[in-house]
Amino acid sequence: MANPHAGEVALWLDGKRHVLRLTLGALAELEEALEADSLIALVERFEAGRFSTRDVLALIVAGLRGGGWQGEPADLRRADIRGGPVEAARVAALLLARAFAGPGAP
Repeated sequence: MANPHAGEVALWLDGKRHVLRLTLGALAELEEALEADSLIALVERFEAGRFSTRDVLALIVAGLRGGGWQGEPADLRRADIRGGPVEAARVAALLLARAFAGPGAP
């Protein structure tokens, strides 16, 4: 079970449940993948609804890696995500919110 107090979010890929978490290493990988000036800029893009599918993919890959997944971004592009792109975007936004929120966050 995903623990929201630890910043975890669950996502189903190819019929298997995965727990995602943005560890410090996963956040560093995310910054590099998005060539972002800062993660705050990414948070602001999500808050404003200006995120791209690349943002969503990078967040999910980083979260999966933080949860112990050993796959590659190409694996995720071929995966069946339960709930489709809308669920992927929801999970990415929730993952980002939980990574930077204090106790009692959603």
